[in-house]
Amino acid sequence: MTSLSAQSGLAGHPHFHYQDGVLHAENVSLAALALKFGTPLYVYSRAALGQAWRSYRDAIGDRPVLVCYGMKANSNLAVLKEFARLGSGFDIVSGGELKRVLAAGGDPAKVVFSGVGKQVWEMRAALEADVKCFNVESQAELQCLSDVAQSMGRRARVSLRVNPDVDAQTHPYISTGLKENKFGIAIESALDAYRTAAALPGLEVVGVDCHIGSQLTDISPYFDALEKLLDLIQKLDAAGISIKHLDLGGGLGIRYTDEIPPSPKALLDQVFERLQARGLAHLHLVLEPGRSLVGNAGVLLTTVQYLKHAPARNFAIVDAAMNDLLRPALYDAYHGVQPVVPRDGQTDEYDIVGPVCESADWLARQRRLALQAGDVLALESAGAYAMVMASNYNTRARAAEIMVDGDQYHVVRQRETLDDLLRGESMLPD
Repeated sequence: MTSLSAQSGLAGHPHFHYQDGVLHAENVSLAALALKFGTPLYVYSRAALGQAWRSYRDAIGDRPVLVCYGMKANSNLAVLKEFARLGSGFDIVSGGELKRVLAAGGDPAKVVFSGVGKQVWEMRAALEADVKCFNVESQAELQCLSDVAQSMGRRARVSLRVNPDVDAQTHPYISTGLKENKFGIAIESALDAYRTAAALPGLEVVGVDCHIGSQLTDISPYFDALEKLLDLIQKLDAAGISIKHLDLGGGLGIRYTDEIPPSPKALLDQVFERLQARGLAHLHLVLEPGRSLVGNAGVLLTTVQYLKHAPARNFAIVDAAMNDLLRPALYDAYHGVQPVVPRDGQTDEYDIVGPVCESADWLARQRRLALQAGDVLALESAGAYAMVMASNYNTRARAAEIMVDGDQYHVVRQRETLDDLLRGESMLPD
């Protein structure tokens, strides 16, 4: 068994490794999966999901913490079912995600509903399901939710998402805790917003919520935000508004190349130290990890179609594209690239690009590889924000998803067909 290179996002990962010269997920050959199901193909490891979950469970111990998986990272029903089986709650941002949670057997009493633009039908569905809490992001939403709850003869449990104006030091597109971001209620306005919430007849105030960004590899911004939230909670208590839980959101990063992301234990130990020091150890904590639970539990397989050697760059043109993995085009994101069956011979520096008719359609740049047409490559760290962001741009069918479990594998989403893409459309009459 051979480990992946030191610059790999999956370096040292026990569930993706070379065996007899072939890259495997657990005990299943990725070459065999590519041959049987074709590419592009998403492949996930059940054991990797479990390992990531245990990193949170072991860090929590007997402390009062609810983990609500941030399912926008990967909402496949098999993934949701696995986390529900392990005891997870869910952080949702749409009525569609609520439907997925319920279909997978998730417990609505462990669901928090986030997002800036909840519609009335989504509020109704969540109230009917009796979710744990709504994370409310504006005064206007408070009034709307109260009205909807009253019309149903219910009270909605709410937590206000507070924007602490803290720089998470991550990509601007995934930074959510600055005052110029669309998310949350400004920390300066939060006390007044809570007074409004407490006075509305359709609401029950239960928590304080904050989420400052994603792919955090330094946890110090968490504590900058936490101190502001604890100040707010003490002001709320003085105003007669009792808080039951503190939701710190998600955001812990993963390794894509050579990062050393913080562990859940490092975060939780310091959070509880600060709660204890402030006399707030009675608060229950909610976390909303997404990427850190699934990011390195999956790869995207793709096949080299053509090699194109140009004066400025060499291109490996593959059958996956930006519609299968949007993050490089959207965030200039890095994903490791591994040959499923490494070959000997001369290496060249290639840009890995897809067939979509956009210059932004690239998956990796300047990677030194020995390649021939027909080779299968594995794009690493594709368990998060890959399939969930996939589209049908250029009328391309979305890929299948496979879950590996030991030496077994299961198709957890069928590959779309071109007929699927045309279904539901109609032409004007002659």
